[in-house]
Amino acid sequence: MIVLIATDAWHPQINGVVRTLEALRRSLTERGVVVEFLTPEGFPSVAVPTYPGLRCAIPSGREIARRISRAAPDAVHVATEGPIGLAVRRYCLRRGIPFTTSFTTRFAEYISARVPVPVSWGYAVMRRFHSAASATMVSTPSLRSELEARGFANLCMWSRGVDTALFHPARAIRLDLPRPIFMNVGRIAVEKNLDAFLSLDLPGSKVVIGHGPQEAELRARYPEAHFLGAMSGETLASYLAAADVFVFPSLTDTFGIAQLEALSSGVPVAAFPVTGPQDVIGDAPVGALSDDLRQACLDALAVSRTACREHAIGFSWSRSAAQFLTNLKPVHVTAERAQLVKTSGMRAEVGGR
Repeated sequence: MIVLIATDAWHPQINGVVRTLEALRRSLTERGVVVEFLTPEGFPSVAVPTYPGLRCAIPSGREIARRISRAAPDAVHVATEGPIGLAVRRYCLRRGIPFTTSFTTRFAEYISARVPVPVSWGYAVMRRFHSAASATMVSTPSLRSELEARGFANLCMWSRGVDTALFHPARAIRLDLPRPIFMNVGRIAVEKNLDAFLSLDLPGSKVVIGHGPQEAELRARYPEAHFLGAMSGETLASYLAAADVFVFPSLTDTFGIAQLEALSSGVPVAAFPVTGPQDVIGDAPVGALSDDLRQACLDALAVSRTACREHAIGFSWSRSAAQFLTNLKPVHVTAERAQLVKTSGMRAEVGGR
C-alpha cells in the first residue's frame, strides 16, 4: 500500500507536526506501508509575515499533479491547511479522489494572536477546508467535542505516541543549575504562552529549549531564565530527563507531544486544564493541572517519576499508526487511478500492493 501525505510543515522546521509525521512514517514502514511525502521542497517560497524564519511554499498545480501521479497512491492524506494542502485538496476534488485530513494546529487562534482577525472567521475557513474530506482526524476526545460544537463533521480519532526508548529517565545528565529545574521545550512563539511560565515566581531555575520569533523578546524580558536553543534526538532527551518539572503553558495546542516525551523521561507535567493536557494527563497522578500555573508547578514536584514513565508507556506510535490506517479512504479504482498507476510505471493489483 502507498500512502501520500501532503504537508506544508517540513524540514527545516522543528515542530509537533513534523515530528509526528516522521514517527508515523517509521511505524507505517514497519507495517509494510510505503509513505510518500508531498512537501514544500522544490517549490519557491515567501517569508511568513510576523514569523521570521518561517517560509510558505508557492506550489504550482502542474508540479503537484506530477508528484501525485509519480507516487500513484492508494490513499491520500492532507496533513496541513497551507498552500500545499490546498493544492492537493483541489487536485483531489477535481478528479473525484477521496482524501482525509487532520486538524493539528489552531490556526484561527494563532492568526488572531498576531493580526486583528476574529477567531470565528478563522474557524469558518478551517471548517470549509475540512468539510471536503472523507474524514478529519483529531488527536484527542476533547478536541473532537470542541470541533463538533463548531460545526465540523466526519471527525475521527488519531492519537499520538512517544519513543519510549529515546525518551528515558536513564538518559538524564547533570545540569549545573539551582534545583528544582522547571523546563519547557517547543517553539518560542506568542501562541505558546511562555509568558505565563517565565513570569512565575518559582524556586530554582527556569529552562527553555527551542527557537522561535519571540525568543529575543523573552530573553530580554526574562534574563534570569536559561534559553538553551533548539535540540533534538539524544541531546534533547538527555536534557529533558534532567528536569524536575515540565511546564506546558500553552492554551492552544491540540495535543502537545512534548508532554508525552517528558512523561516518558520520568518528568511530571504542570499545565493549565485545557485540551491537550486534559487528555494526556487527565486524572492520572503524573502531573498537576490548574488555572494557577504556579501552584501546578509546585504540586508537580511531589509527583512520582516512576508513575510518569509508566503512564507514557501506554502511548505507542504503533497504536497511533494503526488508527491512522483505519481512518484512511482508499483511492477509487477509476480511470483516474488507472492513469496514476500507468504514469508512475508501477504495477498493482486492484485493492492493494
